Amino acid sequence: MTPAAPMRRAAPVTPAGPYRTHEVLNQVAPLAGHDIADDPALLAALGREGAPWAAAELHELGRLAGAAGTQQQARLANENPPVLRSHDSRGNRIDEVEFHPAWHALLETAVRRGLHAAPWTDASPGSHVARAAKFYVWTQAEGGHGCPVSMTYAAVPALRHEPALAARFEPLLAARAYEPGAGAPDGKAGLLAGMAMTEKQGGSDVRANTTRAVPAGDGRYLLTGHKWFCSAPMCDLFLVLAQAPEGLSCFLLPRVLPDGSRNSIRIQRLKDKLGNRSNASAEVEYDAASGWLVGEPGRGVRTIIEMVSATRLDCVLGSAAVMRQACVAAVYYAGQRCSFGVNLISHPLMAAVLADLTLESEAATTLAMRLAGAADKAARCDGEQAALLRIALPAAKYWVCKRTPAVAAEALECLGGNGYVEESGMPRIYRDAPLNSVWEGSGNVTALDVLRALRRSPESGEALLAEAGLAAGGDRRLDQALTQLAAALGEAGRAGEIAGRDAEYRARRLAGLIAGALQAALLVRHAPGPVADAFCASRLGQGAAGGPAGPGLPFGMLPDGLDLAAILGRSRVSAAG
Repeated sequence: MTPAAPMRRAAPVTPAGPYRTHEVLNQVAPLAGHDIADDPALLAALGREGAPWAAAELHELGRLAGAAGTQQQARLANENPPVLRSHDSRGNRIDEVEFHPAWHALLETAVRRGLHAAPWTDASPGSHVARAAKFYVWTQAEGGHGCPVSMTYAAVPALRHEPALAARFEPLLAARAYEPGAGAPDGKAGLLAGMAMTEKQGGSDVRANTTRAVPAGDGRYLLTGHKWFCSAPMCDLFLVLAQAPEGLSCFLLPRVLPDGSRNSIRIQRLKDKLGNRSNASAEVEYDAASGWLVGEPGRGVRTIIEMVSATRLDCVLGSAAVMRQACVAAVYYAGQRCSFGVNLISHPLMAAVLADLTLESEAATTLAMRLAGAADKAARCDGEQAALLRIALPAAKYWVCKRTPAVAAEALECLGGNGYVEESGMPRIYRDAPLNSVWEGSGNVTALDVLRALRRSPESGEALLAEAGLAAGGDRRLDQALTQLAAALGEAGRAGEIAGRDAEYRARRLAGLIAGALQAALLVRHAPGPVADAFCASRLGQGAAGGPAGPGLPFGMLPDGLDLAAILGRSRVSAAG
């Protein structure tokens, strides 16, 4: 064995000029200065669903949402979460929550742009569609402040069950004026609404609520009890469920009473949440808190049904927005970052992953905006669109919200270690991604609501098949899926205890089938050919090459022969850097 040669020490190198420890190379500039509304699926749906007149304002809002200054506000609002001040310096109970100024700036923009209840006082056809598109765009700037915006939007249909209260407060809820701070609601320029439905012993089973409401004898009720979740406790008005003598009923509670005194709403603590950090969620107690009855006594669940529908629509819109934000960030990064001599996006496997994410995002956006169009028409007494919404909305809420965390995780991975660092913005997207799947009914609740729709409103299944059937003949794989969907709807609608238990066991499958088939049908009708073909090939039945297909597969396992460049173009944006 030949001994190794002795190592020689390299001669020291004396730099000719100042020595530099490193240069910043191959790092991608922050994605800023772009128009978030530059989204082909969104813009096409805006016109298709009846609001082309809103395009100019949408682009204006999109540029504001993509601006570096707005991104800074979003960062500050999340790095400086709300703080509870239960007492003042002298021991007086004040029950105030302090927010960073960035939170107020974001919320003021949302209200001024009419993302809250403004459409309810706008008779223009498409006003709810325009509002949905703006909500989708602006929530990509920062999602947490969207909570009081969404609840204010949803409060109006519930409040209309009590015409006197609606006449009193609806104009203030719809006003484009943001006025934070405690004050008698009648004296403020604009109002926001929150809600407190769930209790620690009941959760989704609101009929198990124990909060009591006792008539005060002057038209008011006095509520005493505890709420496990009160969303946005700094709102001006709250919709609350409580047990009246006649049963579970809905009430409207002001934070400040008409005479200017504080209502007996005590904030016990703020929740320490996984995400949604900029927004305050609280536990509250009512000690003979004053409120007004909304709707019929004993019919509280019926009173809030339309409210739940409105907030679920925002869950779908918000989740589609998270998908879009994550997908655009990943495509932008991969288009700028180099590895092994070429841009990341030029590597076939990375291109397949990003194209797959784009398909999921575009399908979610297209479905969300179709539901917004149905909601707009349903608000104008279109019974067929209301029936479609009754079954398609819980199915979409289940499916789109459930897919969002997977999209966020895959998009984060596309940035590698940089994506795992807070300043990339991806961790906040990842933490926020599961929220909408939990809020307003988790997966099981919404899947079971699909079954209730079929059994209580058989016309909803007919409306769904009619909507999806508009794309019949456009793709053989879709035709097979529609046949499967019709059979599944018929099976789920069968009566009997055994059939009912079997249908409940398969409820998630049914909700996923509805959402997937409806997404495919909408894309076949409205998306470019390469997008529709790729979606049907990868989500319906067998892939184009006879291999496996379906939404349960990891991203990036697309069939062969797809036009990836055309698909990726749907997620490319131009940024100032």
